[in-house]
Order: sequence, then structure tokens, then C-alpha cells
Amino acid sequence: MVESTHAGRAGRTGERSQIKIVVPDDQSMVGLLGSRDELLHVIERATDSDVHVRGNEITVTGPQGETDLVSRLFDELLDLLRSGTQLTPDAVERSLGMLRNRTEERPAEVLTLDILSSRGRTIRPKTLNQKKYVDAIDQHTVVFGIGPAGTGKTYLAMAKAVKALQDKQVNRIILTRPAVEAGERLGFLPGTLYEKIDPYLRPLYDALHDMVDPDSIPRLMAAGTIEVAPLAYMRGRTLNDSFIILDEAQNTSPEQMKMFLTRLGFGSKVVVTGDVTQVDLPNGQQSGLRVVQDILEGVSDIHFCRLNSHDVVRHKLVTDIVDAYNRWDEARVPEIKQGAAGRGASRKRGR
Repeated sequence: MVESTHAGRAGRTGERSQIKIVVPDDQSMVGLLGSRDELLHVIERATDSDVHVRGNEITVTGPQGETDLVSRLFDELLDLLRSGTQLTPDAVERSLGMLRNRTEERPAEVLTLDILSSRGRTIRPKTLNQKKYVDAIDQHTVVFGIGPAGTGKTYLAMAKAVKALQDKQVNRIILTRPAVEAGERLGFLPGTLYEKIDPYLRPLYDALHDMVDPDSIPRLMAAGTIEVAPLAYMRGRTLNDSFIILDEAQNTSPEQMKMFLTRLGFGSKVVVTGDVTQVDLPNGQQSGLRVVQDILEGVSDIHFCRLNSHDVVRHKLVTDIVDAYNRWDEARVPEIKQGAAGRGASRKRGR
């Protein structure tokens, strides 16, 4: 129950108000506010309001807009607690961000969507865009997840694939990615073919080990239920009743992208993930992921999900790094255009 009273006092920040939040007796104040009031401190730092706690009553004082925001935040946090979700500073900050942005879905709806329960933990989306991405995988046959590193593109797709296999919606999972990245060539790497491609596929194995009993993975791979292979191994195949994930798709050529998408068979689902700002193709070669957006945008049963720095679920500093690089790239656009114009003028004078 939330009771509010407005002080009716105006100042430089506008009308100030005071809201009293009464926490039901069946809810733990420690669960709501965190050990040593850790979550309470997060709320105070992130809002322009003063929060005081006495017993099971929380009093919030500040500008009316901020007190209303904190009141709605506590409503969401209480709903999360009732659902059995353990509150963390990250969950509080993400809930607050969604409320500030007035998203169409409530934070409690986003943060309680269970994708997969495995090995003692539950995998859930942590942002609204991640939830839209997960919903799109349910609703479409081919989904493109495009965004920077750390936004959960591959991890969430992997969770949906494992869930689909568990529910017998598909008979196998196929995980693939281009085997040439960051300027390296397989021919220059030591070892057998398997040893050469293993480093490129290792991130897929890592995600898989988080979701499937590691002891069962060799058996599932030997049976063909789970296949992890370079993209080149997809040529000439038709993949039926499969959940297929193409990772690091920005490093495909347009021809490779077309080859991969045309492997789609009956009863299958495809998720393509990549970051168009991290293309490692040599000699300025065009990225198949960039081209395919123009070719397939608007085609029925194909959906493009675009995630951004706000969807990064790694260390908070990763978001700042992504934003800093984006600003740097945007600042360089005029310089690049000017340089290109100068080179063009030089060629004309040289004729």
C-alpha cells in the first residue's frame, strides 16, 4: 500500500512532495533494501530524493516527479520479490531506467520472464530490448540480433535453443560462426583442422557449458544432437527440425550470408547475431550482415532486433566504453568524408 502527501512547497526544483510507502508484513525489508541498505543507497544515488526508513515504512521526500518515480520503483521491486526474484543493484538500476524511459512494459514483466532454468539458476532477459529479442525468436522463423558486445545476443539465443531442444520443438542445435577473424588465417595456425578451428568456436562452447550438463555434451555431440562447426561446413546442406545460430555474422561475406540463410529447412529456426561495428574482414571486404539488412528488411517472418549500449549486461564500464567509441566514430565521419573528397580531387587533377 502506498500513501502520498504533498508538501505543497515550491522551490528552485519545483513543487516538493512526500510519499509514504508501507511495505506489507509478509515482505522482507532486507530483501527489499539489501544487505546493509545496499539497494537503498543505489536508489538514493540515482534519484533526486531523500529516503528514510522506519520499521516497515519508507518515506520519500523530493521533487514531485522524483518521489512519484521512487514510489513506482518500489511497487516494481515488491512485485519482483513476490515472484521470487532476488533483488540486485543491477536489477534496481535497470528497473529505474525503464521507468524513467516510460517503456511500454513494466520492469517486473521484463525481469521475471524465465527463458531457461539450468544448473541451479534461471536465465532471464535483463532489458526491454532483450525481452523483445527473446519474444521475436518465439514469433519468427529468422531473427537477426544486431548490437555491440555484451548485449546477450548469442547467450540468449543459445538459451532459447536449449529450451527448444528440451521441449522437443527441434531435434538438434547447430551452432556456427566464420572461422577467420581478426586477421588470422587457419593455414598459419598449428595443429589438426579441429585444433585450428577450436579457438574460433570456443565462445559457443563456453555458453553451452553454462546451460547443459558438461558431462552430457560429448554424448550429445557424438549423436549429432548438438553440432558446433565453422560456417564453411554448412555449404550444400538442408537443415530440417533444427535450431541454428550463426554467431559473429558481421564477418561473413554477402555470398556466405546468402549460402547460410538458404540452408533453412522445414521445422527449423534461425538466429543470426553480430556487431556491424566489429567487422574483421580483410581488404575492406563488405560485410554480409550489413548488406542483408537492406535486402531482407520487411520480408515476412524475418525480424531484425537492434540492441545498443543500454542492453550491455557485462561490467558497467563496458557500456561507457561502447558509448565512447560510438561518439568517436560519429566525430570521425566528417573527417572521413573530407578525406575522401580530397582524394577524389587529387585523382581528377592527376588525369
